Amino acid sequence: MLSAVPIEHYILLSSLLFSIGVLGVLFRRNAIIIFMCIELMLNAVNLLLVAYSNYHGDAAGQILVFFIMAVAAAEVAVGLAILTMIYRNTGSVDINFLNRLKW
Repeated sequence: MLSAVPIEHYILLSSLLFSIGVLGVLFRRNAIIIFMCIELMLNAVNLLLVAYSNYHGDAAGQILVFFIMAVAAAEVAVGLAILTMIYRNTGSVDINFLNRLKW
């Protein structure tokens, strides 16, 4: 049960996961890894929402997590489709290479 672990542990874990995701987005050059880091940040927020929802005894946070997961799934589907087309046309998913495609 969630109440066996203090809420501070969930806050610490969620902030650690979110920080790793932010650092991955800022410093990595591979577009697939950047998408994975964005998903890691979304999951960190989901963890925190579920922890607070259970802590306060309200299901609103868990309902919000459901909608966030649906949006994340749509984002992954569209993002991977775009990356697949970019890879087919250029042969790379490197962000530095994609910056050269600008006008």
